[in-house]
Parts: sequence; structure tokens; C-alpha cells
Amino acid sequence: MQIDDASLDEARWTAVCTRTAAPDADFLYAVKTTGIYCLPGCASRRPRRENVCFYPSATAARAAGFRPCLRCRPDEPKADGIIAQACRTIEDALTPPSLAALAAQAGLSSFHFQRRFKAVVGLTPAAYARAKRAERARAALLIENQVTAAIFDAGFSSSGRFYETSGERLGMTPSVFKKQGRGQTIRYGVGACWLGHVLAAATERGVCAISLGDDPDVLIAQLKDRFGEADIAQGGQDFQGTLDQVIALVEAPAKLHQLPLDIQGAAFQERVWQALTRIPPGRTASYAQVARSIGAPTAARAVARACATNAVAVAIPCHRVVRSDGAFSGYRWGSDRKKAILEREKKAKE
Repeated sequence: MQIDDASLDEARWTAVCTRTAAPDADFLYAVKTTGIYCLPGCASRRPRRENVCFYPSATAARAAGFRPCLRCRPDEPKADGIIAQACRTIEDALTPPSLAALAAQAGLSSFHFQRRFKAVVGLTPAAYARAKRAERARAALLIENQVTAAIFDAGFSSSGRFYETSGERLGMTPSVFKKQGRGQTIRYGVGACWLGHVLAAATERGVCAISLGDDPDVLIAQLKDRFGEADIAQGGQDFQGTLDQVIALVEAPAKLHQLPLDIQGAAFQERVWQALTRIPPGRTASYAQVARSIGAPTAARAVARACATNAVAVAIPCHRVVRSDGAFSGYRWGSDRKKAILEREKKAKE
């Protein structure tokens, strides 16, 4: 099922509370007691839920008698266009532009620009720049013969600087990534669950794979195929705790989890995955809605691909994304499981 109006409002309220983008990013919120309307990422004091209403545009909010907030300036023209231009500037620059330079280009103060950028993109300008550089490095490492050449081609000023931050983006050092995990140690375990069997695999950094299936041998073979050059072995008693946590998550998918994750994704994929975690358990959003929530309204197909590359079932809830008509589209671990997980989440919330 798709998000209904009441559920969408609750998702919007969550976005207001956490100052993040919502499943439908094209909205403003207004506070009845102050008569002011704001952007969802406004840093003003959180209002009471009963005093908040939502509007699709500044025009609609003004027509209802509200006035714009002087702090987040929701009436500022072409706000999303300003941020989109800043993203292009970052992506095209070999050396990341400074916050001051980006703010000057946008005609905003550094403080206001950074707040607006994060509200739209979900990352600070500096974090977005790091993600884009790492994304270029990831692509270059797949085609370059020399790791050092790939590092400089990606825009890092030195190999040392890239190695300092590569773990944050790639989940492993660049040489290990290029060699399909060679030298990486991965331990796994398989257990029974209500959906059949679940495989959990983890590096020293955190869980790198959660897979669902009927045949444990197939799940293990898929893991070894994905990390073809890594040192993969079944975990011992010390891994049982991790496996138990993963099974508990699958058994109760509506609950929040504290599992440390070691997942590798490009900047766009990470933005999509973050957006998925903001969809309420038991509810769904369309690929188009998720695309709008991350400021990329024409990227519904790319969102679908990002969902398909998610390797940690349930922990990143790609099962909550459906087609625009509400139909269950493909799911890495089977559409029947997707439907069953959603139903289990819904019942847990009733």
C-alpha cells in the first residue's frame, strides 16, 4: 500500500522533529500559535504536534493566513535550484570548494547556506564533497591499473588523505576494494527464522550482509561470490551474538536496531538508504516519493537500483518501497517476503 495522507503527515512530522527531508519533500509546515510557516529543516524551537499543519507550497500557506519564518526564509526563490547548483559545483570541482565560496555563489551566509544544503541533501557540503570524491575513486579503482593514479584522478590531494577517509566511504581500503575484498576478513553465520533462513556476515567494522532464503548453502555461496577474494569463514561462538541480533531484527522488523553496519555505497545510494530508514514501519513510499525526498525528483529508476543494491535486508528497509501504483515490485529476497515483512510491521504497530 502507498502512504495515505495521515501517514504522510506523520512522516512529515518526523521530518520536522529530526530536521530532515521527508518522504514527500515538497511541503512546508505552519504553526497555528505563531502564525508562521517554515521549511522542514528549520532550526527553530520544535512546536507541539497539535499546533502544526502542513502545506504543499508557500502560496498555500500564505493563503491560509500564515507568514514566512525569518529564520529559514521559506519564500526564498529557487531554494532547491540554489542547492542543485551547489551540488553541481562540488561534483565538477577537482578540489572541494570552501563553504564560504559555495555560500557566496548562492548569495547566502555560510551558516544559512549550510543549514539549507543539509535540509535538502541530507549531508553537509563537506560530507557531500567527501562522498563524491570517494565515488569517483571507487569508479577509478575499477579501471585504473595503479591505485595511486586512481586516488589523484578522484581529486584527493594526497594518497595519505584518501587512506584516512577511505574506510568511511568504501568500508575497506582502496587496494582491498580493487581486489574484491582480498585480505578482508569476513565471518558469517546462518540461522532459522520465520522467513526461512537468514545469513549474517560481518567484518571487523560491522555487519556487511544480511540475506534471506530457503537454502543455507545458496546463501553462503552468494556471500562468497560477492566477496570473492576475501577471507570468509563461518563464525564461532564469538559471532553468535551478532547472528542472534540479526535474527531478532528479522523477527521484529518494526523495532529500531543498534547493529553496526559496514556497507559500501556511492553518495547517491547512501542518500537513498538514509531516506528509506525514515519511512515508518509498516508503511510504504513509492520510488518517486523517495526520489523527491532526496531532492532528485527525476531519479525514480536510480532509486530503484539503489534499493536493489542494498545488501542488508531489513536493517535498511528497502522492503518499504513500492511502485507508484502500490504494487510490490522486485525484492532481492523475494516479493512474498517483502509483503510478509510489511504485514508483520503493520501488525506490530496496531
